[in-house]
Amino acid sequence: MAQFVNAKDDLVKEAIDGLLSCSGGTLARLDGFPHVKVVYRTDWDRSKVALISGGGSGHEPAHAGFIGPGMLTAAVCGEVFASPSVEAVLAGILAVTGDAGCLLIVKNYTGDRLNFGLAAERARALGRRVEMVVVDDDVALPDLPQPRGVAGTLFVHKIAGAIAESGASLEDVAAAARRIIANVASIGKSLDTCTVPGSPKEDRIPAGKAELGLGIHGEPGVEQVDFAGAAEAMEVVLGKLRTHLEDGPCVALVNNLGSTTPIEMSVLCHALVDAGAVTHLIGPAPMMTSLDMHGFSVSVLPATESDLAALAAPVPMPAWPGLVEMKPIQVAPLPDGLTPIEPIPSPNPKTRAVIEQVADVLVGAEGRLNELDAKSGDGDTGSTLAAAARSLKAGLGRMPLADLTQLFPALGNELSQTMGGSSGVILAIYFNAAGDACAGGAPVERALKEGLKRVSEVGGAQVGDRTMIDALAPALDAMDGGLAAAAAAARKGADGTASIHKAKAGRAAYVPSRNLMGHNDPGAEAVAILFEGLAKAVRA
Repeated sequence: MAQFVNAKDDLVKEAIDGLLSCSGGTLARLDGFPHVKVVYRTDWDRSKVALISGGGSGHEPAHAGFIGPGMLTAAVCGEVFASPSVEAVLAGILAVTGDAGCLLIVKNYTGDRLNFGLAAERARALGRRVEMVVVDDDVALPDLPQPRGVAGTLFVHKIAGAIAESGASLEDVAAAARRIIANVASIGKSLDTCTVPGSPKEDRIPAGKAELGLGIHGEPGVEQVDFAGAAEAMEVVLGKLRTHLEDGPCVALVNNLGSTTPIEMSVLCHALVDAGAVTHLIGPAPMMTSLDMHGFSVSVLPATESDLAALAAPVPMPAWPGLVEMKPIQVAPLPDGLTPIEPIPSPNPKTRAVIEQVADVLVGAEGRLNELDAKSGDGDTGSTLAAAARSLKAGLGRMPLADLTQLFPALGNELSQTMGGSSGVILAIYFNAAGDACAGGAPVERALKEGLKRVSEVGGAQVGDRTMIDALAPALDAMDGGLAAAAAAARKGADGTASIHKAKAGRAAYVPSRNLMGHNDPGAEAVAILFEGLAKAVRA
């Protein structure tokens, strides 16, 4: 798998310098590359308790992304998924620890505990006041004597950081950190493992499965389960956390493990909110990632009012998403003039049956059209048409099926609301123009041609431009010969777009010719499929 990296051995060093370059001078590093990789605050007041965390790289923005007022003082970075050395940790301690002392926040992995622990002992021998806490928030493996430290560590960074920033003593900061550790719980779920730079990707999770409780270094989870969507995934995760939830304020930290898209994370948050398990939210955001892992984790903390205040305290680091209180979704009515005028329903069993059959044809063609659209677009033509067809079919009971002068504009209004992108707009223009012509006394064939004429005027596309018009125009011209002739003409027009290697309108106009060669335009193909389905429905 290609990645935007240079030499593997330089990856972490270059990433750290990239972070420093973008920090505006608020961050610096010790001069110890390649063995000592310590990032610290340039504005640090050594009269306050320092907070130091760190560990293997690959979890960005943790840990260096959370260095700043109100959170960490310094981060000690190892190579990807490898603990930093004792010398590196000791260098970090000595660089930022004043008379107030420092607190080491360590995730519960053997390498981190040993290296940070020995560094703490050596720092004490040199006269520094050092406390260490170990975060063990992962509940995936309940019988494990040493639970792993994962994204719940961020609660410790933020709450202990706020207390330290206020000038509290080392004893008070450490006590607060230990209290948070005792109450926080986390678990993750992923559809795929991570890709370690320079190593082959482990293909451990089969299609259709998700792994529950895998570690942030790609360690296998507690089990692989069938994947049935975002709501079910969140339900399973919350089920594992349920015993850690209490009445009263409870905060959920929703963490992107690396490559889960923002829209997926929003859907997962919707499922979390629907469950009603928490009162406050941090995220969704990538906070403690596992390189490019396609997954998420949820960490929960029953919180006191002082915890909420500490979590809500503003910090300047862009990686920290902040705390929000859960509120009901606000829905306002549409402004005057935008609420669609509902037509008066009227039955016509024959018209209804024809529309239902055509809708079923478009739903059945979803995969075929998506595959075709992927050659020249984003692969969603089939899904867009299928969603509109399903919605239209479900709404036929409120359609004026017995009156074409009302049915055409009603179809246009329906499609404009259920189809995304330009397709819904084009069809709304088409059917509204057809309805106007029909109301003026034009027969159906002529009314449909008037709709096409209006679309061409507004959109600018003509026959030969490699759009749906290449199939629609010849189909309407052949309507006098019946629907079978129209379907044959639409098919010929659609197939002809495969030899048009330069689109002059639509999204395909931005696609290189080599992507279009030999492939029908998906819009024209959809028109051909529709007319073929229409002809079949009428014959039946």
